[in-house]
Amino acid sequence: MQKLRHGACLTEEDALLLDQLARPVHVAQAHHDILMEGDPPHTLTLILEGWACRYKQLDDGRRQIIALFLPGDLCEPYGILPHFMDHSLGAITAIRYARIRPDEMRALARANARIEEALWWDMLLQSAMQHEQTVSFGRRLAAERLAHFICELRLRLALVGLADETGFELPLIQSQLADAMGLTAVHINRTLMELRAAGLIELQRKQLTIRDPEALRNLAVFDPVYFHLDQRKDCNG
Repeated sequence: MQKLRHGACLTEEDALLLDQLARPVHVAQAHHDILMEGDPPHTLTLILEGWACRYKQLDDGRRQIIALFLPGDLCEPYGILPHFMDHSLGAITAIRYARIRPDEMRALARANARIEEALWWDMLLQSAMQHEQTVSFGRRLAAERLAHFICELRLRLALVGLADETGFELPLIQSQLADAMGLTAVHINRTLMELRAAGLIELQRKQLTIRDPEALRNLAVFDPVYFHLDQRKDCNG
């Protein structure tokens, strides 16, 4: 539950209570659907390891990745589940995940104000990232869009100890990047080459290296304020 520590001053006891909910652990192979559109969901899905995504697929096979889920992410709002899925939830890489009953999560949140605060922060962050995605699709140029996507991913992964200022592992292939960013694979390839030629990034063997973090943030006009990390009170105070 490393991610949730950025949303509230969780204690070791709080972390233990959350860990107890995340049992048993399930596994899924890459490209396997955990839930498909139309399925009735009965539990919340918590990603423990690997990458997953929320997506919609059109009748002709075209796909839009609506959201990426990384370790520590809840794939649904903690308080309620729909009667049926209006999208699909699939594994991008091999993943380990937990299924959590929403009534158990709600009961824990009602009994523990710190955990409730952390869960509300998580929902606030998910909503804010959707706002930024809307801006990217509507107004950001391809290079700006990709730069913002990289900056956001880097910060999300840094919150769970999987990235630093210089880069992170990126398991997405170019067609998946295209599905996530609303661009064609050809356009993604061209934009990656553009950022590489500008000395901003390097992508080799699924390892993305950020050569010039400040220049990349400037291109993206990336402001991490929408992560609402200031919601977290001083835990030493």
